[in-house]
Amino acid sequence: MTLQKLFLTFGGSGLSPKAPGTMGTLASIPLGLLVLYYGDIQTLFMLTFTITVIAIFEINKYEAEVGEHDSQEIVIDETAGVWLTMIIAYPTVQSLNFPYIDIIFIVLSFATFRLFDIWKPSTIGWIDREVNGGLGVMGDDLLAGVAAGMLSIVLLMGIDKII
Repeated sequence: MTLQKLFLTFGGSGLSPKAPGTMGTLASIPLGLLVLYYGDIQTLFMLTFTITVIAIFEINKYEAEVGEHDSQEIVIDETAGVWLTMIIAYPTVQSLNFPYIDIIFIVLSFATFRLFDIWKPSTIGWIDREVNGGLGVMGDDLLAGVAAGMLSIVLLMGIDKII
C-alpha cells in the first residue's frame, strides 16, 4: 500500500468491505479525542485544516490515476468532517456539567456527522453532486461537519435543560 492510499483511506479503514465511510468515521474519533484531551482545540483545528489541504491535492492525483470520482475507499474526508463536528461541539461540552457528557459528546459527534454525511441535504448535496475533484470530495464532508457540530450543540444544550 502506498503512503498516498494509506493517507486517503485513513490508515486502511476505508478499505473495509462494508460501510467504509462509517469505519473511517469510527477510526477518526479516537485520534480526535486524543488531540482534544491531551492537546487542545486549536491543535485539532490545525490538524484538520492541514489534512484538508493535503487531501484536496492528493485526491485530485488519485482520481486522475484511477479515473473515478469520490471512490468509496477515500475516507480522509470523513476524518476532516467528524473532527470539525468535534471542534464545533467541544466548547459546549466544556461549559456543561452533567453525567456522561463525554460519552454523549462522542456518540452525538458520530451520529450527527453520519446523519448529514449520508443524508446530504441542501448545499451539502449540491457540493457532492456538482463540485469535482478533491474540493468536492472534501467540501461536502466539511459542510456536513459544520451542520453536525451545530446540531450537536443544540442537542447537548437540550439534554442539559432536561437533566
